[in-house]
Amino acid sequence: MKNHGPLSGVKVLDLTAMVSGPVCTMMLGDQGADVIKIEPLDGELTRKVGNSNNGMTTTFLCCNRSKRSLALDLKKKNGINILKKLIKTADVLVQNFRPGTMKRMGLSYEEVTKINKKIIYASISGFGDKGPYSSQRVYDPVIQALSGLADIQRDQETNFPKMVRTIIPDKTTAMAAAQAISSALFYRERYGKGQHIKIAMLDVMVSYLWPEGSASLSFVGKEGNPAAGQMGLDLVFETKDKKYITAGAVTDKEWLGMCTAFNKPELLTDDRFSTPRARFDNKTERRIIIANEIKKHNCLEILKKLHENEVPSAPILSREELLENEQIVENKIIEFHDSKIFGKVRSPRPAPIYSESDINGAQLAPLLGENSIEILEELEFTTNEIETFIKDKTISIAN
Repeated sequence: MKNHGPLSGVKVLDLTAMVSGPVCTMMLGDQGADVIKIEPLDGELTRKVGNSNNGMTTTFLCCNRSKRSLALDLKKKNGINILKKLIKTADVLVQNFRPGTMKRMGLSYEEVTKINKKIIYASISGFGDKGPYSSQRVYDPVIQALSGLADIQRDQETNFPKMVRTIIPDKTTAMAAAQAISSALFYRERYGKGQHIKIAMLDVMVSYLWPEGSASLSFVGKEGNPAAGQMGLDLVFETKDKKYITAGAVTDKEWLGMCTAFNKPELLTDDRFSTPRARFDNKTERRIIIANEIKKHNCLEILKKLHENEVPSAPILSREELLENEQIVENKIIEFHDSKIFGKVRSPRPAPIYSESDINGAQLAPLLGENSIEILEELEFTTNEIETFIKDKTISIAN
């Protein structure tokens, strides 16, 4: 029988907005932490972006499950005092304001440690707090441009750089921040010390892309051409019945399997493809041959042959098709939750599966101020005090 989540008993104050911070804290909440999302009285921006259903947007829903919401005006002295009282009880504070904002609010790491010296204080930013870009506003495409990701995606025929059509830097930073916070919690458990974690999106992405994107720059004075060295072939192939698959062969065994699936044994003795290095050096010619062979077969037919011969391959699914994919269904990657407010909600389950710990993806994102009263009651504010906070608009509550 499983027990509580691995982060059960950890209280996280979430002063973040948009994606990188909220997804980070959502992951902590999925793993059992009590995440209290501190929002302005009119809610953070993602409450206003995306399809809306009874006051909940899809954007906010997908980045803020496993949390409670406290709508708090931090421009009011009482609002700051409430937050400081929360800080006394917290294990982690996560913020992604632009550098300098928390200091102006009197909530810098140095000030917060005067309230709670063992707190783990995580600052997520675009560029860090130093350097010529540090004060600039940032969104995901800016990091794609600066980190080399747009260069990696450069069109091989036109040489035109391209953006990835999903916010990879934001979500990768979220995962890196969640991992760093978990490590800091472990360090505090062992050594009794909290600390300040600074994590910048640009730092994360330069490191993340290095192994395949910039590895050829590793040896100083012996640099290679990153574009020539990267693995980034567009491994998308059209089949006879106008569908699309991906397939790739890296090892000798996989290449043997691919040639067998194509019934092309002569390719095995072709010097251009006889070794992994030769296949890499002649990747353009190899891709043309693979594309031509796949085009001779219908989708299901060639995938069956490739799978039988242990060649990594798959159909290219639409986002609607993936919902019915047998692998996704078998592993229950998509869950369904019933809500009195939103109706039936489809959501991916949290990815980790623990043998001894629970993990939770069933607590849907909260309405704005849904938990304001209960959180203040936990801080032992009286009913009269809470009513005063509502009247003077220090807090707001869900309608």
